[in-house]
Amino acid sequence: MNYENWISYRYLTASKGRFLSFLNLISVAGVAIGVMALIVVTGVMTGFGNNLREKIIGTTPHVMIEKETGISNFDQLRQRVNAIEGIVDSSAYIQGNVFLESADGQATGVFMRGIFPETEARVTEVDRYLIKGKLKDLTGDGVFIGSKLARYFGYHPGSIITVISPGSGVSGQGWRYQLKVAGIFRTGMEDYDMNLVIVHLSQAQAIFGLKENIATGLGVKLKDPYKAGKMRDSIYGVIGRGFLVKTWIDINRDLFEALFLEKWGLFIILSLMVLVASFNIISTLIVTVTSKIHDIGILQSIGVPKRAIRRIFVKQGLFIGTLGTFWGLASGVGLSYILKTYIKVPQEIYSTDHVPVDLQPVDISIIVGSALVISYLATIYPAAKAANLQPVEALRYE
Repeated sequence: MNYENWISYRYLTASKGRFLSFLNLISVAGVAIGVMALIVVTGVMTGFGNNLREKIIGTTPHVMIEKETGISNFDQLRQRVNAIEGIVDSSAYIQGNVFLESADGQATGVFMRGIFPETEARVTEVDRYLIKGKLKDLTGDGVFIGSKLARYFGYHPGSIITVISPGSGVSGQGWRYQLKVAGIFRTGMEDYDMNLVIVHLSQAQAIFGLKENIATGLGVKLKDPYKAGKMRDSIYGVIGRGFLVKTWIDINRDLFEALFLEKWGLFIILSLMVLVASFNIISTLIVTVTSKIHDIGILQSIGVPKRAIRRIFVKQGLFIGTLGTFWGLASGVGLSYILKTYIKVPQEIYSTDHVPVDLQPVDISIIVGSALVISYLATIYPAAKAANLQPVEALRYE
């Protein structure tokens, strides 16, 4: 250990001067609390964001191929799409808006999706979200409804519901169809659980007046859902530009951008805690410089250069910042583990029974780096004042 490090360490840990020791402790604690808060909040925000992405990926195909007039002979298109490298499987679907008629005659608009249960299970994870019933039960006039919709109207497996296809009946009033509740699903997303009903594709064809070989679109599952943008170009290269190819990222872009801005907005706000803690470092170093004027004068009189004196106090500030960052990192990771393991949340709201905390190495590196940079910047002024002291002034009253 060179003399600069030794003097910095002595100033930080010297037993004499309880006030200085208390200031050092407060400075370390301030940085530690700021870093801990940043790590926990960033981890929770990332965890909730990833949890939401998993729900979207589980209920929505990674890529959707549609055509304004509908896709005819969709089995042939499905074979061409499945042959593309990076695609796991695909499944035809029909979707549109219908009215759900309640017992008192009130009509509520819902979103209907018609699927082939056999192939849909290989594209989405709708079977994982079923809390009552099984995917194989979706036959004939069977229908799956969301948990919030079931609770709102008092439906349960075996209940009969009435749906109206808009504008397809006599005088444009729509046909009424009696469907039997075959299952109830819960995704944890209110829009799906309240407004989505799922039927067999053949039933959807009848409700929307489509021929047997026509579907609204083709849902595609990818090996890597985060490469959906690149796969869209590959799909266009095979099927041509006569189709509309949308990815799950395109559909939910506004939501993901809002989550990104919210996460980094909180990061900036909580970084102010570390910035406030840096003022403790500044005040601690100023008090240290003031109380060590005699020592500084002696060092200068024996030939220690100004840059070395500057480094002594810079290193003392960095010791405080590094120590605070270390304890903040340790406590932040520990608190995140406690939240993730022991703290329960309502499963019916978040589709998970614990706080979803996800600590990303990149996020932690940014937090640690920011704390150390702020700590370094806090040392510049006090260290410069110490280095600019004149030996005669420092020793005048000795």
